[in-house]
Amino acid sequence: MTHLALPVTPTAQPVLSGWEAESATLTPIEPAPPPNVSSIRAGFACALHMHQPTIPAGENGGLINHLQYMLAHPHEGDNHNAATFLWCYQRMGDWIPELVAQGCQPRIMLDYSGNLLWGLQQMGQEQVLEALRRITVEATYAPYVEWLGTCWGHAVIPSTPIPDIELHLQAWQHQFVSLFGTEALRRVRGFSLPEMHLPNHPDTLFTLVEALKRCGYRWLLVQEHSVEQLDGSPLSTTAKYVPNRLVARNSHGQVSEITVLIKTQGSDTKLVAQMQPYHEAKHLATHWSGAIAPPCVTQIADGENGGVMMNEYPRDFMPVWHDLKAQPAAGVVGLNGSEYLALLAAKGITPEQFPPVQAVQQHKLWQRLDSSSCTPETVAAAIAELSATDPHFSMAGASWTNHISWVNGYETVLAPMEQLSRAFHRRYDPLVAADPQITQTAAYQEALLYLLTSQTSCFRYWGSGRWTEYAKTLCERGLALCGSA
Repeated sequence: MTHLALPVTPTAQPVLSGWEAESATLTPIEPAPPPNVSSIRAGFACALHMHQPTIPAGENGGLINHLQYMLAHPHEGDNHNAATFLWCYQRMGDWIPELVAQGCQPRIMLDYSGNLLWGLQQMGQEQVLEALRRITVEATYAPYVEWLGTCWGHAVIPSTPIPDIELHLQAWQHQFVSLFGTEALRRVRGFSLPEMHLPNHPDTLFTLVEALKRCGYRWLLVQEHSVEQLDGSPLSTTAKYVPNRLVARNSHGQVSEITVLIKTQGSDTKLVAQMQPYHEAKHLATHWSGAIAPPCVTQIADGENGGVMMNEYPRDFMPVWHDLKAQPAAGVVGLNGSEYLALLAAKGITPEQFPPVQAVQQHKLWQRLDSSSCTPETVAAAIAELSATDPHFSMAGASWTNHISWVNGYETVLAPMEQLSRAFHRRYDPLVAADPQITQTAAYQEALLYLLTSQTSCFRYWGSGRWTEYAKTLCERGLALCGSA
C-alpha cells in the first residue's frame, strides 16, 4: 500500500488514530547512500528537537498550544521569545532551499512533537507548515531532510504506562501523515525519544523496541550514558561514533534488538548551535582507528530554546555547508541518520557487526539471573533486592536531564495519569477488539487526545504549581470521557 488518506482537521481534534492497520502495510522508502562512498572518512549528523505542549488554557479552558499562550501573554516569564520560537520552527524550510540553490549539500534531522505539529495547525500557522512541507515533500529538497518519529504527547517512556507507548507512536504517525502525506511517512526510519529518556526496566524497554519495529522504525537515537556494554562498562570511545545494537530482554526471557545511534555528551545546545559535530568530524577524519569506518558524530539539541540556538545558530549553520563545498577532498560530509546506515551497508557493514549494548544498569540485574530463571517474579525480586542494597541502582532509565526526576514528587500527577490509562483501556480495548474501526470515532479520539496529552513531560519538568494543575485537569476530563469521573 502506498497511499493513505487521512482527514485534516485544522482547528478541531487532531487525527490521532483510525488507520493503524493501513499504516502498518506501508512499504518503507530506503535512503540511497551518499555519493562517493569510498572517499568519505567521517560524517556528522545533527538533529533539532522542537516541542510545545498542549495545555487547557484557551477560552473556557479549551486545549491550545503553549506557543499560542506565549504569543497572547508576552509579558510573562520568557514569553517574549514566542515570535523567535515560531521563526525557529520555520527556518529550516527557508535555509535548506537557499543552500541547495547555492550548490551546497546540507543535512538536518527534524524531531517535532505531535503537540507542536497540531498546535501549528490550531494556530493557522500556514506559513510555517508550508515551509516545512516544501522541504519534506518536494523531491528537490526531501533528500536533505530526515524526519524522526517521536511520541505524539512528548511522553517520557520510563514513566508512561506500558499500554500507552504504542498509542503515542501511532498517533504521531497519524499526525504526520495528515500534514505531509504517506510518501513522507514512508521515509521516516529513525526515532527520537522525548527528553532522550531511554527506559531500562526490561519489560518497558522490550515493549518500546517491539512497538518501534511494528511501527516501521529501523533505528533509535540514544544518549551515550543511557546505555552500557554487555559487561556493564561504559561505551568505548570508538563505539560512540558508530551504530550500536541495542539488546532488549524482558522478564519472560524474550529478546528484541534495534540499531541505535549515539548522541555523545550531555544536554548542551551549543554543540549543535555552534556546529561542533562538524569540527569533531574533521578531527576524526584524520585520527579514526575504529573497526567500523567511517565514524559519524551524532548530536541533537532543542531547535528553538536558548540564546545560542536563537542567535548563534543562524550565524554558524550556513557557512559549514559552504566550507564542505569548497573542500570535497577532506572526506568529511554531513549525513542524516538513515543515510549513514545506508553508507555503511554500501560498504558491506551489517547490523550484526554493530557492537551490542543494553540499557544502563541492566548488567547488575542480569548478573543475578540467567535465561532459564528469568520470570516476572524473579526479575521483580532481583530489582527489589538491588534497589534495597545498591544506592546507585535505579530502574528509572536515563535521560539528558538526569539531575531531574520524572517521578519523585509527582505522585499527584502520576496517580491520575495511571488512573486515566486504566480507565481508557478498560473502556476501549474490548470495543477495539470487537471492531477496530472504533478508533476512527470522535469519542475514541477525544479520549485518546486527553490520555496522550496528560503524559507530556512538561507537566513534571517545570515542578509543581500551574503545570501539575494542567496535568490533573487533563486527567479529570479524560476520566469523564471514559466514564470514570
